[in-house]
Amino acid sequence: MSPQFLWYIPNTVQPGHRGDDTTSGWGSIEYSTELARTAEDHGWSGALLGTGWGRPDTFTLATALAARTTTFKPLVAVRPGYWQPPNFASAAATLDQLSRGRVLVNIVSGLDSPAAYGDTTVDPAARYARTREFLHLVRRLWTEENVTFNGEHFQVTGSTVSPPPYVTDERTRPTLYFGGASEAAERVSAAEADVQLFWGEPLEGIAERIARLAELSEQVGRRHEPLEYGLRITTVVRDTTEEAWRAAEEKVAKMAADAGEIGTWMGNRRTAVGQRRLLDLAERGEVLDTCLYTTPGRFGGGGAATTWLVGSPDEVAAALNAYRALGITHFVLSDTPYKEETRRIGDQVLPRLREDRVVGAAPAL
Repeated sequence: MSPQFLWYIPNTVQPGHRGDDTTSGWGSIEYSTELARTAEDHGWSGALLGTGWGRPDTFTLATALAARTTTFKPLVAVRPGYWQPPNFASAAATLDQLSRGRVLVNIVSGLDSPAAYGDTTVDPAARYARTREFLHLVRRLWTEENVTFNGEHFQVTGSTVSPPPYVTDERTRPTLYFGGASEAAERVSAAEADVQLFWGEPLEGIAERIARLAELSEQVGRRHEPLEYGLRITTVVRDTTEEAWRAAEEKVAKMAADAGEIGTWMGNRRTAVGQRRLLDLAERGEVLDTCLYTTPGRFGGGGAATTWLVGSPDEVAAALNAYRALGITHFVLSDTPYKEETRRIGDQVLPRLREDRVVGAAPAL
């Protein structure tokens, strides 16, 4: 299977996201389009569009960017509870038709600001049960007509989405990405997702999770094509090893000065299983595997910015290819400044990842 390489567009009106030093343009269609076209011009298939209450609506941005690009695939982050499955299935199918099959979907279950948009489902078990129904129903609405479904969280009767998603030789509907490290989240992925997204754990941890998800797929009676796997991670790349580590350490020093130690900013995010797994890595060492930098998580790095791959283009490509050897086929990379690093990593790392040979050997697990 050919790997998919995506970038990340934070989708915010505020400058300074994860240290980006661009001071103007955020939230404008002109700058968002510039970011998307830069990705398109430098080898990326598309980009994950960030989501969160208080930021621009992700689906609206995806629609605008699809209209202003040619090959760019928006990976649209959406939340059950913000969307109802039939409304979302119809909107996404329409955009998929208009863009000729370029829509990708990332389902997010983690807490945001649910009360702000009228969502009363906050219990984790209920949220994941709802997400499983959401994925199941959206998939059916994209591939069947006259759908009737009576679940615990969603109900529809005689529902047909028109137009349906755009069909090509490679796919019949948008790909459904999902992340989460808790047992409940992994059971949702095993049953209904197309791609399980991981954050930047060491190779051993990713291998264990892939094996567990394969077992869970059998336990839950997965009815779809085998689950695929993706990696969402920050990549700090410079021409030489020394330059890359100097840049990474300077970034962390600034984070430390701005944010302080983790206890002053992380709050309830520390309880999320996936985030906790990343934060705990720092206790094992500053650098794991060949170049996985764990220190950012101590000073404000959250989510995909908690751990970074740091090094020269060859070194970071080798590290990513080691994940690929485990079965990772979808990559969502980023660093700041976003526009500059879209070019650098697209030009210097992606060609190495697209070579037939693996650059460097995967460490033994």
